Amino acid sequence: MIRDATPGDAPAIAAIWNPAIRDTAVTFNAAEKSVSDIATMITNRQSLGHAFLVSETSDRIAGFATYAQFRSGVGYARTMEHTILLSPEAQGSGLGRALLTAIENHARTAGAISLFAGVSAENPAGRAFHARMGYAEVAILQRVGFKFGRAMDLVLMQKFLS
Repeated sequence: MIRDATPGDAPAIAAIWNPAIRDTAVTFNAAEKSVSDIATMITNRQSLGHAFLVSETSDRIAGFATYAQFRSGVGYARTMEHTILLSPEAQGSGLGRALLTAIENHARTAGAISLFAGVSAENPAGRAFHARMGYAEVAILQRVGFKFGRAMDLVLMQKFLS
């Protein structure tokens, strides 16, 4: 089941997000997210009309997806960027496809023209997933991320929603 996240979901979201931050190059961020930070993010995004969704299976959170404006400023108000993460055991189950579809539908209904994914070049599974979902690689930003003692490339992938 996919539903709107609540601040009470923040501990379960942190349990998915922080191992990805700590142990992988999926994100360049090296600072783990506190439960309080995630709860605030959920509230803030939803108050701005952006979705923060979770996927629940067997009464536990198996993944989440959210989006926000790509860059600040009124000129970017119809271009969004999303984040999607699943627990390791949920990967390959179709939950990612369902979550991303729900985020795209929400963004489209809210008036977004396109959605970006910023995918680490060291995440071939993420790039393949987004390509299967209709995202095109539009730019490779070379050596913009730094983690684990090395510079990494960011692949920008875009899907037009209308």
